[in-house]
Amino acid sequence: MRHVTLSNRQRTYASAILGACILTLCSLAAADTPDEQALQTPHPFQAQYRLEIRGWPSATITHTLSNEGQHWLSSMNFAVAVARGEERSRFSIDDATTHSLLYNSSYSLLGVGDSYQLNESDISSLDRQTALFDLSRRAGRQGCTESAPCDIEFVDHRGRDEHFQYYVDQQTVNGSTTISVPAGEFETTRVTLIDKEKPDRHLQINFHPDWPGLILTAEYQKEGRRQTSLTLTHFNPAGDSAP
Repeated sequence: MRHVTLSNRQRTYASAILGACILTLCSLAAADTPDEQALQTPHPFQAQYRLEIRGWPSATITHTLSNEGQHWLSSMNFAVAVARGEERSRFSIDDATTHSLLYNSSYSLLGVGDSYQLNESDISSLDRQTALFDLSRRAGRQGCTESAPCDIEFVDHRGRDEHFQYYVDQQTVNGSTTISVPAGEFETTRVTLIDKEKPDRHLQINFHPDWPGLILTAEYQKEGRRQTSLTLTHFNPAGDSAP
C-alpha cells in the first residue's frame, strides 16, 4: 500500500465529498453464505448520481462498471470547483464468489491530495468498491432479516478490516417493489446496514436486483438525521436493454 499526504486543513472539502460517498456509502462486503448459489450475472453500465452532504454543496458522482476480459473494473469519480476524487477496483467473479485483484483511490484539493493502493495481498476480504458490487449481487438471497441480520466485512481504503451487519427489507423479499428516481422508475432491493459499535447510525441502499453494482438511492443517517444521500440521475446500460 502507498499514499501521499495532504494537510488536514486542505483536505477538508475533498474528503467530505469522497468520504461521504466512496468512503462511507461503498464500504460494504457480504460474508459468504454457507449454502452458496449462483448469483446475478453482471452487465456493463455507466451511471450518474447526485450526492448531497449536509452542510456542503451537492456534487455529481459518475459510476462505471466495465468488463475487461478476465476481470471487471468498477470506478467512481467526482469533480467540483476545486476538488476531485476517484476510486477504482479490479475484481474477478464466478457464479457464487467475488475476488478483489487491485484497488486504487485518490482525491485532491487545489492540486494536492492523497492516494492509496491495495494489491491483492493487502485485501483480506474485499475492497470496498468490489464489496459494493458483491453486496448488491447477494442482497435478498441469504435470508437476512431485521431480527436475524447477516454479518458483512470489508477492508477500508488503508486495508483495515471493518465489520457490519445488514438485512433486506421484507417487502422487497416478498414481492416486487419499485422506486422512482430522476433516471426513471426501477425495481429495487432495499438493504439496511448497521454499525454494531455505533447503533445510532445506519445506511439504507436501494439496489437494482438485475444490475449488480447499480445504486438507485442511498441514505446515511446519524442520530436520526440524514447526513448524506445519493440518487441515480442518469443511467446508460452500455448497449444492453435498460431495466
